Amino acid sequence: MSFTSLGPIAEGGIRLPLGSFKVPAGFPSPAADHLEKEISLDQLLNIRAPHVYLVSIDGDSMQGAGIYSGDVAVVDRSLEPVHGDVVVALLNNDPICKRLCLREKKVILQSENSKYPDRHVLEGDDLSIWGVITYTVRSHGN
Repeated sequence: MSFTSLGPIAEGGIRLPLGSFKVPAGFPSPAADHLEKEISLDQLLNIRAPHVYLVSIDGDSMQGAGIYSGDVAVVDRSLEPVHGDVVVALLNNDPICKRLCLREKKVILQSENSKYPDRHVLEGDDLSIWGVITYTVRSHGN
């Protein structure tokens, strides 16, 4: 699974209305009197420039983690990657999105789709972790 960097997030942004109710997966009544406050997606997604950026995901190797081709991922460079994080990285100059697995002194980049093998980082490999994925955004439209 690869990615395309969409660039850094600009500070600020517009504020959107937030309802005071949870929406059931049925037929809710989104009446205006239920609007409680305004929020920004920057706040909701915990986006803090300049160490947060967006990437577009390409491929299906992370579907088991709920990350699909075409998703936009929020990547935080300020987080120290730990075992179990989903990371954006370069392995031998190939951009990848994988789950970081640290076993003893071994580094494994795991796929979340059984069709794809794990990538074992070997001595001599060049691994650069660009950040930890904190959120993904998916279009449910056409």
